[in-house]
Amino acid sequence: MSTTDRTAAPPTTAERAPAALETRPGRWVDHWDAENLHFWESVGRRTANTNLKWSIFCEFLGFVVWQLWSITAVFLPQAGFDLTTGQLFWLISMPSLVGATLRIPYTFMVAKFGGRNWTIVSALLLLIPAVGLALAVSDPTTPFGVLLLLAATAGFGGGNFASSMANITYFYPAREKGWALGLNAAGGNIGAAVAQLVVPIAVTAFAGTALNLPMAGWIWVPFILLAAYGAKKHMHNLSHAKGDLSGAVAALKEKHLWVIAFLYIGTFGSFIGFSAVFPKLIADTFPAFSSFTVFGAALSLSFLGPLVGSLTRPLGGKLADRRGGAPITVAAFAAMALITVAVISTLSLQNFWLFLGLFLLLFTASGIANGSTYKMIPTVFALRSVERNDGVSAERKASAALGLVSAIGAYGGFLIPQALGLSATTTGAYTAAFIGFVSAYVLMMAVTWFCYLRPGTVFARHGV
Repeated sequence: MSTTDRTAAPPTTAERAPAALETRPGRWVDHWDAENLHFWESVGRRTANTNLKWSIFCEFLGFVVWQLWSITAVFLPQAGFDLTTGQLFWLISMPSLVGATLRIPYTFMVAKFGGRNWTIVSALLLLIPAVGLALAVSDPTTPFGVLLLLAATAGFGGGNFASSMANITYFYPAREKGWALGLNAAGGNIGAAVAQLVVPIAVTAFAGTALNLPMAGWIWVPFILLAAYGAKKHMHNLSHAKGDLSGAVAALKEKHLWVIAFLYIGTFGSFIGFSAVFPKLIADTFPAFSSFTVFGAALSLSFLGPLVGSLTRPLGGKLADRRGGAPITVAAFAAMALITVAVISTLSLQNFWLFLGLFLLLFTASGIANGSTYKMIPTVFALRSVERNDGVSAERKASAALGLVSAIGAYGGFLIPQALGLSATTTGAYTAAFIGFVSAYVLMMAVTWFCYLRPGTVFARHGV
């Protein structure tokens, strides 16, 4: 009797099916698990990157709107507005005051309403300052109080940073959060440079001998509508994104949050403050170089400052990874103090190109310091959690601290223009304010060394 070979072939391992998004109406996503490698590679990365792109675009427009009054204020006297120097500096600084304050509640809006939903709302809110500016500057008799109120609404753009960063952090695994958040922050910061490049061109192109100031606001309206539509169509709400009020409260009780926030006033505050005031500084100090006419349009070189400050921020993070955040921050503050001394010493030479070069170095140092100071936060809170166990994890406190520090630091954007305005109105020059900035940078450098580099401290031993 013949036999038939019935030996079965070894079973083959079936390929794992691609993961799928579990979505509900309103583009809510349940069971998002970025730390699951299969989920991340199948669908997570693609979805997260889509949300990141629209988040960057919306935050970019937020920074644009945040800076509109700093640029437009320079043109107001030429357009027939009868405003004092002090009033012009209030218009420049008010958006930073409101924007810094709004960053605190904006941090919790994603958890309350959903990242997609709040991005739509926060984008549409930008229409108020953009359209309001366009209407107000069309009439030179518009009262200063109305101008100041509309300048305050530009603070909506400053608040966007906090909600955008809070939203994106939920989408990415821990190993890729740094890259995603850095890209999100840099993409937003560049909006300050783009606004300073585009607005002077928009208000002067095809305007002849007059100014078309309303274009400073109208030009951004289509982009704002596109951002809101894109967020509605392509972004998602994550159901697991929850606000961490207890983490924020615990972070506020940590003294090192206030130390780092103080340092961040000097780093990010310098970046956003000098970004806001740079067009007026150039116009007042070197009026002949305030703008250059190119094919009938005005081109201001003030955009170069926020541009280099934005591009060097990631460099500060990389240097902090290699050398530690505290040493880089100390070096950056030292550089900022020395550069400011050089600005004071050379103002009498009335050399615009030297002035511009020194300020670009100052923006570079502040950008590097932004990255290095921010990188210190997780390490400092991790080391403090070892010494002080209050039931709230270091990760939760550090996450909350990132938003709180960014909010407090943004107040520097109000303080710097106000200091320069006070100096100009009381002494007739900016020298006194610059001397004050040098003193502040030296103090911040000393505080950084004392708290984080002084031999014998836990932070110095672990290379914060």
